[in-house]
Amino acid sequence: MGNPALEIFGRHTSYNVQKVLWIVDELNLIYSHTEVGGRFGGNDTVEFLRMNPAGKVPVLRDRGKVVLESNTIVRYLAQTYGIKSWLPSGAFERSQCDQWMDWSIDRFEQAFVGVFWGHYRTPAADRDNDAIAKSVVDCENCLELLSQQLANKAFLLGTNPTVADIATGVFLHRLISMDLTIDVPDNINRWYQRFSLRPGYKKWVMSDFSELKARIGY
Repeated sequence: MGNPALEIFGRHTSYNVQKVLWIVDELNLIYSHTEVGGRFGGNDTVEFLRMNPAGKVPVLRDRGKVVLESNTIVRYLAQTYGIKSWLPSGAFERSQCDQWMDWSIDRFEQAFVGVFWGHYRTPAADRDNDAIAKSVVDCENCLELLSQQLANKAFLLGTNPTVADIATGVFLHRLISMDLTIDVPDNINRWYQRFSLRPGYKKWVMSDFSELKARIGY
């Protein structure tokens, strides 16, 4: 057999890369994974910059075609290789996935970054505790909104997970595992437990991230 048609580039400790690794495992796809960025380096090479001039991960290469941006990659994989439950084909149903994926970048990720980078990745002596406290409140507000959506549902849009769950659920493990008090609603804890039973989530999202503690640089 030759090399897998799907190639994923990016360090496994990046939550954006974890989204991609999680869904390819959910879809039972054969792929190669090259660690790039962070302590692995390689994102400033000529070859990598040809794929992504911004030098960021993740990058997906599918039979020579390059796809960038984590949520776009997740949608591409679901549409190309997935079943309808991961990315509904109907316009309205599709819009429900898209709105949560957009919200995850616009709101949830911003709150998460304020907590994760502000508290976990910043040495204690350099932390802005007021900014962290504000980000904790922002995270709790996001979790409450998600909890309301999860009322009487196993996953965001019903009984099966979709790309919307991947885009939002990728942040839960670190929020829950950090040495920081964050109010997590019961619906979110149950959602997280469902994720923890899925092999792709357990392998990639629940992997050890301690190497990032008090580390400012990528």
